[in-house]
Amino acid sequence: MLISLPISVGAAIYLTEYSSARWVTAVIEFATQTLTGIPSILFGLVGMMLFTQLLGLKQGVLAGSITLVMMVMPTIIRTTQESLKSVPQELRQGALALGSGKWHMVRTVVLPNAVDGIVTGCILAVGRIAGESAALLFTAGFGLVLNSFSRSLQSSSASLTVALYVYAGERGETDAAFAIAVILMGIVFLINLLSKVAGRKLKKI
Repeated sequence: MLISLPISVGAAIYLTEYSSARWVTAVIEFATQTLTGIPSILFGLVGMMLFTQLLGLKQGVLAGSITLVMMVMPTIIRTTQESLKSVPQELRQGALALGSGKWHMVRTVVLPNAVDGIVTGCILAVGRIAGESAALLFTAGFGLVLNSFSRSLQSSSASLTVALYVYAGERGETDAAFAIAVILMGIVFLINLLSKVAGRKLKKI
């Protein structure tokens, strides 16, 4: 999310507020809408081919994270675009009439009124990747050893969902699998709660 959120929101702002080539905008919007419905296992295959085979990255957190970035960017772009479009045009015109520059208008008028939709897009994105395992099987690997962060970037590592699959499906250790499931649910709940609080704070600003 630290990587995909700034890029996706920036792309949505450019497409909605700055882009003058309508056909380019239409093509990108169609592409993002199509990518949001593609099964995650296809992202895993593309990530394996692109990052591990073409670019030479080893299976690990780095290749898996970049693959998840590709997965969530279309969702965040589309939801942010729809939220920006829902802001009344009169607000933009009023800000420009008072002497605001284009970026100042976007930053102080458009984004505060669209922050709810942006937060919703983030929650949808987190919901998609928090339970993701298919894309990570090809890019992050099956390793269950607890490595340091720097080492896990280029070594086979399992996400919580992959570890849950291994413990429940292959090892039959259901107690460990249920413990991981509880941790996953807690992480998703905490991220959603923090997103809601951040959205309210940003809207007040």
